[in-house]
Amino acid sequence: MLSKLRACKASQDVKQLRDAKKSINFHEEYQKALRTKSYADFFDKAQLPANQPCVYSNQNKFSETLLEPDQETILSIVNATILSKKPELKNLMLSYFDISAEASIFCSHLLKSINQVQCNYKFIQRALDIMDADDDSHDKFKKISFDLNSFIVSNNPFSNLNNHDFKLISDQHSLLLHHLKSITQKMRRKIKLKNYLKKTSEICITIACGLVVVTVIVIATHTLTALIMSPAFLSFPCKSLKRKLIPSLRISKSTFLIKVCDQLDIAAKGTYILNRDFDTMSRLVARLHDEIEHNRAMVQFCLDRKDDKFCLQIVKELKKSDVRFRKLVEELEEHVYLCLFTINQARSLVIKEMRKTCTKGFGK
Repeated sequence: MLSKLRACKASQDVKQLRDAKKSINFHEEYQKALRTKSYADFFDKAQLPANQPCVYSNQNKFSETLLEPDQETILSIVNATILSKKPELKNLMLSYFDISAEASIFCSHLLKSINQVQCNYKFIQRALDIMDADDDSHDKFKKISFDLNSFIVSNNPFSNLNNHDFKLISDQHSLLLHHLKSITQKMRRKIKLKNYLKKTSEICITIACGLVVVTVIVIATHTLTALIMSPAFLSFPCKSLKRKLIPSLRISKSTFLIKVCDQLDIAAKGTYILNRDFDTMSRLVARLHDEIEHNRAMVQFCLDRKDDKFCLQIVKELKKSDVRFRKLVEELEEHVYLCLFTINQARSLVIKEMRKTCTKGFGK
């Protein structure tokens, strides 16, 4: 039975190696984020409630402490911008903020699960410490069995987080990203068209002014007052007329469209990064879930055998995989914190752009 467990473990290690290669690309950008002060401040803020389940027993309250800006603030700002007068754009941006808030809540659930995993594995750590002690008495194996049994009694925290949850979030982000890109492309086409019309109008006005001057001069030359009036006609205020006419032909919506495009671009980039991060986290959660189930199977087999020597052998196997397991947990935890940080950063940048189009300070 133990040989089968080892064989199963070997196949899992090969799969883990393949998965690890997929996530190598993210390592550099994560290391850059880790060195920023803003991330360090967020990490300190988020870590305290994550490790105090008693204080933050209410999951929603815990999630609210991590989300910035909060949903109420977002709604008030959106309603204060000129965007509120465009239902399609308003609903799209509110959808972006809703989905990012849901992603933040999911990440807070992940942090709680990670915290529970770390608590559960204290039993394993205690069993390892007892095994290393210089004591070969029967009590030693009794204590090890007790801790292993305590580990078995605890549930696998990642069992509640299945692939369906990650797929649902991934589908939401993919659909949102598609809508953001689609609307942005439409707006950019409008901006190009308006700029083209603006340039065409300027050329037409210039030509029209020139024709007016030429026509007036031609008419004037057929009159007796030609010599007197020609200087006045030549000084016809074309430039002044152009300055008055061209602004009236300028499209007032161009500035609005450009600013909205900036908002959509930031939202799209944030959505893309989040979608990629959730894909990475889903693989890490799957690996950790399988690792925990494998360890539980070994421990259960050990307890069923009720053999001290065999129990000791199982604990040695657990010790071999302990360092790797802890690194996986730390890697997942790091990804979750960075994902939460990315969510807040993207939301703040979008809001910063939105404030530029507040109805009180934005020219219509």
